[in-house]
Amino acid sequence: MDQGQSPPRSHHPNEWDIDNLPNRLTAFRIILIPIILLSLFLNLSTHPWVISHIKLLNYVAAWTFVAASITDFFDGYIARKKNLVTVFGSFLDPIADKFLVISSLIMLLALGRVHVLIVLILVLREMYITALRLLAMEKGLSVPVGTLGKWKTATQMVGVPLLMTNDRPWGLDLPLYGTIAIYLASIFSIYSALEYSLGLVRKIQKLRKENKKKKREARKE
Repeated sequence: MDQGQSPPRSHHPNEWDIDNLPNRLTAFRIILIPIILLSLFLNLSTHPWVISHIKLLNYVAAWTFVAASITDFFDGYIARKKNLVTVFGSFLDPIADKFLVISSLIMLLALGRVHVLIVLILVLREMYITALRLLAMEKGLSVPVGTLGKWKTATQMVGVPLLMTNDRPWGLDLPLYGTIAIYLASIFSIYSALEYSLGLVRKIQKLRKENKKKKREARKE
């Protein structure tokens, strides 16, 4: 998640392939999302069976989220290592990431486990970064992942499943740890958005200077 926009790549004979391991992992991640949402949604039910299994449902959601996050790491790693970066994967992978994170945050908000301001910050940041990357693509530029962006992803991936558990095993206050992690994620998300913005502005300014220089040289000729 938050992998950044890859630089323009040359055409590859397999770039339009759909059936490969990274894309299968991405599709599997999408399949896991309804399991997470259903497990959390059942928390709103007053059915006796649900109430008696509420802890199990919370852990199912948390561990499924962890599994989905792991597939996100491996599909990108395998795609880069084996040169299996495809058009379909480049389109589907960020969508799967956004669906996973945003839907989970919305459910946690509905359950009162995360503050609405945190959800707004994280969701709006994702929308903003997506728009920023579209702008970068239009200009033929890239938006590489910065250190703050990686920290934001790491703390978010820790905080969300801890909040899903809503449990305190062996005296460990998992919801408290999850709240701390998700607050850190929101702070990192704000600063990383600024970092990406300034980086893109510098690249656009540099590109404009290069274009002006080329025009002046063309006039001289």
